[in-house]
Amino acid sequence: MSVGRGSRIAGTGSHVPERVLTNRELEQMVDTSDQWITERTGIKERRVASAEEASSDLALEASRQALAAAGLGATELDMIVVGTITPDMQLPACAAVLHKKLGAKDIPAFDVSAACAGFIYSLSIADQFIRTGLCSSVLVVGVEMLSKVTNWQDRNTCVLFGDGAGAVVLVPAEDGSGRVLSSKLYTDSSQVDSLCIPAGGSREPLTVASLQAQRNKVHMVGSDVFKVAVRNLTSASRSALAEAALGPQDVDWVVPHQANLRIINQVAQRLKIPLERFILNIDRYGNTSSASIPLALDEGVRDGRIRRGHTVLMCALGAGFSWASALVRM
Repeated sequence: MSVGRGSRIAGTGSHVPERVLTNRELEQMVDTSDQWITERTGIKERRVASAEEASSDLALEASRQALAAAGLGATELDMIVVGTITPDMQLPACAAVLHKKLGAKDIPAFDVSAACAGFIYSLSIADQFIRTGLCSSVLVVGVEMLSKVTNWQDRNTCVLFGDGAGAVVLVPAEDGSGRVLSSKLYTDSSQVDSLCIPAGGSREPLTVASLQAQRNKVHMVGSDVFKVAVRNLTSASRSALAEAALGPQDVDWVVPHQANLRIINQVAQRLKIPLERFILNIDRYGNTSSASIPLALDEGVRDGRIRRGHTVLMCALGAGFSWASALVRM
């Protein structure tokens, strides 16, 4: 395959665990209600992995689907990039474990840690490698197993998260049709403690006390995240459109990070793009962090809403705060 300038998405895939955890079940676990969760977040249920499942297991199934859709085998890949904050283990990278399970050749495989923005960060990196001619086929995966880093006694956070994986295969865009049109990446570190997992790293190694205090689980100041998310997702989306010399009227579909339906509603209003043009599955999967965009993208492709030639806007914000946007012509 000759290398063209730019890249396009040649195939998509996704996979979620079988176990469904509903809001009604959460009512039995913490002081909450189905009505409260639905009104505040738009979430009705989420998928939760079994004790035996790891992130690489979900990533493997999503990757196989994406490769099949692209008509490629794992041995034809030039690179694997995985966006995740919940790898199988601290080292090696989840991408290395996935590499082994796929049976790929001796190609680079690495993780990108940008929380909920991880998939777009990974997509942008892969796009650059194809643009420069260093790669001709890159597997990009977003996968999370947030159920294993969630404090199930914290009513404010445990209702939000779910597990899942999504994947795409990027190849050179040679015919001028499908292509990654633009991508924008940002970080503002002034509120790094507003969304974090405090313990388990080099600053605060795990101890019995930190485990008992659940400091190895997600801690979030929801009000901080909400305000930053609406503002930054809107501005990043406008920047991606401007770089491609397009406007909101040129967007066929928006695939946003599925964090909170109220955030998505406000972003839609500010961008002046009808909510009917947003691919939404937050009600069924909750917030799956790096997995949410590729999971929703694959759903839109497979049910026929997203078709060849459609222009798709993606946007996400995660811990750091890191946020990103990308504009893709399918």
